[in-house]
Amino acid sequence: MAANCAICGKGPAYGNNVSHANNKTKRRWNPNLQNVKAVFQGKVQKIRACSRCIRTGSVVKSA
Repeated sequence: MAANCAICGKGPAYGNNVSHANNKTKRRWNPNLQNVKAVFQGKVQKIRACSRCIRTGSVVKSA
C-alpha cells in the first residue's frame, strides 16, 4: 500500500541516516497516515489521511 495521503498527496521524504562517524545510509520519513471514515468524493469511504489534513479540517468525518 502506498504511503500517500488521500487528501493532499503527501508522500515519504528521503534522506540519509548520518552516524557519529559520518557514515551515511539511506532512510525515509513516512507521513503520519491514519485510517479514517470520511466523506470523500461524495461518498463515505475509508481513506488514509495524514494527521495534518485531519487536524486542519480538510477531512470531513462521517457520522
